[in-house]
Amino acid sequence: MFAPQVAALGSEYRVVTWDGRGHGLTETTPDDFSYWDSADDLRGLLDALGIERAVVGGMSQGGFVSLRFALRHPERVIGLVLLDSQSGLEDPEKLPQYEMMADVWATDGPSDMIADTVAAIIIGPDRPESAAWIAKWKARPKESVRQIFRTLVTRDDITARLGEIDAPALVVHGEEDTAIEMPLAEALAAGLPKARPLVRVPGAAHAANLTHPEPVNAAIAGFLKELGSS
Repeated sequence: MFAPQVAALGSEYRVVTWDGRGHGLTETTPDDFSYWDSADDLRGLLDALGIERAVVGGMSQGGFVSLRFALRHPERVIGLVLLDSQSGLEDPEKLPQYEMMADVWATDGPSDMIADTVAAIIIGPDRPESAAWIAKWKARPKESVRQIFRTLVTRDDITARLGEIDAPALVVHGEEDTAIEMPLAEALAAGLPKARPLVRVPGAAHAANLTHPEPVNAAIAGFLKELGSS
């Protein structure tokens, strides 16, 4: 999901992408886990790769992990890149719909209707990228959604702790994001002491880095250049 960023930045920077617990090719135990556990996983990955400090970032729940990593391991963070993310909890008005979709998905698999709905939320309505992602989702074991959904909806609210994060931060957000709406991105940027001005991506939904990579990549490249000169 970060292929556009790897392509744009990989020739100048070392870019490490990883599959967190419950995702991609990472082997996962059936135990429940939190984003704090994932933050510790990230520390272990950096240790294994011999990386002492890094710019850490992610999209949506990748941002949840990155924020917790910065709180638990501040000495390892050069900067934060937070794409379509936030520091709080799921919108209680949206939660029942999400719970229904997750239950059906885990029981029967992602029907065309549910897959199309999820794609519209994450990627955006009628996007050309959706078909390939829906195919990926349908190819995964349907039961795996339960574990990652529990992690999503049981996470803690760390908004009150944003002031503890001393690392420079870049917050980028799609203007059409309905999963995490713009006021939450504004609050995130306002709560981080060293956040740069919020970058708004016109026309982008939740996965702005996939659907609108040019402005997202430009923002990240500018941020990295700024960090390198400071």
